[in-house]
Amino acid sequence: MEPLASRMRPKNFDEVYGQDHLLSKHGVLTKMIEKKKYLSFILYGPPGTGKTTIAKLFSDKSMLDTYFFNASTDNKAKLKDILDMTAYHDVLIIVDEIHRMKTDIQDYLLPFLESGKAIMIGLTTLNPYQSINMAIRSRCHLYEIKALSDKDIEAAILNAIQYLDHDIHLTDDALAAIIRASNSEIRSALNLLESASLVVDDGQKITSNIIRKLAGKPQLSLDDHENHYFEMLSALQKSIRGSDVDASIHYLARLLTLGDLEIIFRRLIVIAYEDIGLANPTMGQKVLAAIQAAKMTGLPEARIPLSVIVVDMALSPKSNTAYSALDKAMEDFQNGLAGPIPKHIDNKYIKQHPDSYKYPHNDPGSLNSQTHLPDNLLDKTYYVPKDESAYEKALKDRLKLIDSIKGYKRKG
Repeated sequence: MEPLASRMRPKNFDEVYGQDHLLSKHGVLTKMIEKKKYLSFILYGPPGTGKTTIAKLFSDKSMLDTYFFNASTDNKAKLKDILDMTAYHDVLIIVDEIHRMKTDIQDYLLPFLESGKAIMIGLTTLNPYQSINMAIRSRCHLYEIKALSDKDIEAAILNAIQYLDHDIHLTDDALAAIIRASNSEIRSALNLLESASLVVDDGQKITSNIIRKLAGKPQLSLDDHENHYFEMLSALQKSIRGSDVDASIHYLARLLTLGDLEIIFRRLIVIAYEDIGLANPTMGQKVLAAIQAAKMTGLPEARIPLSVIVVDMALSPKSNTAYSALDKAMEDFQNGLAGPIPKHIDNKYIKQHPDSYKYPHNDPGSLNSQTHLPDNLLDKTYYVPKDESAYEKALKDRLKLIDSIKGYKRKG
């Protein structure tokens, strides 16, 4: 017998919950269908929010010849077979897990997207700005599929009751329990509702006790690629950055419950250098030591060194001055703000004019007045130190001395 979740799969855009920004009367996907103007786009958002459903509905309404391609398992030969059909008519390709698409497959697909002979709908749980190659991303419109609210889940449950095989009554407490256990996924909520309907007789009530027994442990996603996992990692970083030690421990607990240590390790290393940086430069070494201890002990003991280092990081002074300086320099270069390397530090020129380069180690304090930025950038300031920690205050004092010798007038 067809499961309830399958029977409840939307047949029209207005039956999809929580995505009115795309599917309402004035939504962009609705307008594409109305005007028969089909653009390639990527749908990204948490699992269970309707990405695949929306793609299939779009396919049905567009009447385009549609093919499905899984970037994790399908190969270039299959894509070539699909794209060969563009010799006869335009095609729609629904690409699941588009963030896993290999470079050679992307390169083969790009000309077809550019010509419009192939329309693509990409599906991913990841943030496309971080996970999808820019070549593909720049040729697609990016549409976020929003996490479902409790009201969305409630509406779906109440609508589904009439499709059950026998008459049941759902108490308010039971409704709330299903919503809590659903992990914001309509499919999970409907599966739990259907299970509950099997353990009560016709006309009986489904209570919260029944739901709790059926639900067991609250649903926790173990997929480290899902969007809400990255949201928790981000929450951990923001808590440490904000020096909120209790919140930092809270999000560490949630992440450890999901069980993937490697992704926690990587994020802690990033935090050590992005948010603590020069305010406490030994933190990077301490984080690596804690990670090594966690790897040697494994779970559940790994939580012990990780708890110590997270508390230390949360309470540490913070500075982002180093990487902020680099980001500003990279932005200038990418915007064309650069210049020739000064001759006195250009090896080719130095070979012809050895006296042009002043070797700092020959000068008192290993300092001299020679500058090294391109001439058109001599008034630029990238690094602006803080003096909120003893270490960076010492760097600031040293920088003042250096600037005075070189004649720099530092901004900020």
